Amino acid sequence: MRRLLSFNPWLYILLFLLLVGAVLGQQYRLFERAWFVVQEWRHGGEWRERSLWLGDYRVVIDAKPIGDISDVSALTYDPDRASLFSVTNKPARVIELSLDGQLKRSIDLQGFGDPEAIEYVAPGTYVIADEREQRLVKVRIDDATRVLDAADFQQLSLGIGAGGNKGFEGLAYDAKNQRLLVAKERDPVRIFEVLGFPHVDAGKPLALQVNTDPKRDARLFVRDLSSLDFDSATGHLLALSDESRLVIELNAAGKPVSTLSLLAGQHGLRRGVPQAEGVATDDAGNLYLISEPNLFYLFRKAAD
Repeated sequence: MRRLLSFNPWLYILLFLLLVGAVLGQQYRLFERAWFVVQEWRHGGEWRERSLWLGDYRVVIDAKPIGDISDVSALTYDPDRASLFSVTNKPARVIELSLDGQLKRSIDLQGFGDPEAIEYVAPGTYVIADEREQRLVKVRIDDATRVLDAADFQQLSLGIGAGGNKGFEGLAYDAKNQRLLVAKERDPVRIFEVLGFPHVDAGKPLALQVNTDPKRDARLFVRDLSSLDFDSATGHLLALSDESRLVIELNAAGKPVSTLSLLAGQHGLRRGVPQAEGVATDDAGNLYLISEPNLFYLFRKAAD
């Protein structure tokens, strides 16, 4: 009896380590991520044929500085201009980039509190997300645009959850179904589906609908969301997480099917991506990534 009640420091250390492991596993979604690795191994051959299959991507342009700018956030591909667009918030600007990461021009933003995302929706038409005010603004950009004033454009405010700097972080647009997908950064991670904005047909009444998919969001084994991208060829959604150093590909049912790690040594990266903020794909399947303060990445699928 005395032996059973005697103090055993190793037992307490083991219990402490198990407790810490459980907390970290829950915090970093390690258990869900490990289960996905098992599923990916089991179904890889089947999923690969019907997806982008991010595991096959390798970096082609690695951490290229983008001109004299900082605080880049979000990324979208414009097929009409064959350009990429991003936003900065200090100062508030839209920037246009070439497909190899060259700065082509910048456009001043007025009346935007904290622009965090931009998304191409139609020729010359984009949506900008203002994080702190949880506001979406439809803007027009052409060759002559040098300034965009939020007061001049159609807007939609969504008072979902608390404000602050954990609001809207990413946008993606499904043109076929006219769905605008809006990512809430964290606490909790959410992806909202907005139907009816931007209002594209002035001849029809505004019919606004906001949907959520809690089951899909629960499958996102990431700590935060930084950016979204919708791939029209597959109907799949890409979700970028800075804190988890990961891009996840979700199929049409909202289930993860492939991932791209942003850690050093993965997919040819010399160093880990420091603070991933934007992801976009083009019509050829190339994947573009930007990271604060002003780093540009291009990934291409490796030849079979």
